[in-house]
Amino acid sequence: MFSKRTFDFLSENRLRNSREWFDGHRGEYEEAVLAPMRDLVEALAPALLEIDPQLIVTPRIDRTISRIRRDTRFSHDKSLYRDVVWCVFLRDKKLWNGPPGFVVELSPRGWRYGCGYYQADPKVMDAARGLILERNRVFLEALKAYRSQDVFHLEGNAYKRSRFPSEPPEIQEWLGQKSFWVAHNSEDWDLLCSDRLVPTLCDHFRLIAPVYRFFWLAEANAVRPNAESQ
Repeated sequence: MFSKRTFDFLSENRLRNSREWFDGHRGEYEEAVLAPMRDLVEALAPALLEIDPQLIVTPRIDRTISRIRRDTRFSHDKSLYRDVVWCVFLRDKKLWNGPPGFVVELSPRGWRYGCGYYQADPKVMDAARGLILERNRVFLEALKAYRSQDVFHLEGNAYKRSRFPSEPPEIQEWLGQKSFWVAHNSEDWDLLCSDRLVPTLCDHFRLIAPVYRFFWLAEANAVRPNAESQ
């Protein structure tokens, strides 16, 4: 799927920072970057639809695959192209505002995959804390799944001071987050460029599926428009 050509192209395209250069090498982009990313989306789709049948799995730019051209209108960085590409599996954003999802992201510096939010709504986080404090069954299942594996780690910004100091450390870890993101960061290029990639990702996403279900229960309890639990 992916290869050294993928990362060589991403690096050089970002370095050149030229629309003319990209247009002249569009075929290389489509072969080395876009085609394997489409293949990855198609290959992961069955396993992800088992987890959530409402996920969008169309292998297309702006549906599941990122654009390589940056939107520089509101950015101080005016670089035209990024050297990072990703695929993301979400429910339809027209129906749900900022839903949780599954992501695979890669660049010449490393790659990662995981489950969570780009930025969770504060109302969702408040609802999630309520579920955690009451020891909701879905949260306990998510916590058990998370603690029984060593692939994913909870990442993101956390409050500097615990708001619930009487809670056990493993519970405080979740209560203190400003958003939810469980991720695996990797530099295993051999895995990324091998036929072991898809089965590995499918197995690992299944490991963390109970956490994803907890996120959706928090969505439902936040009473956000059109959100529903699984």
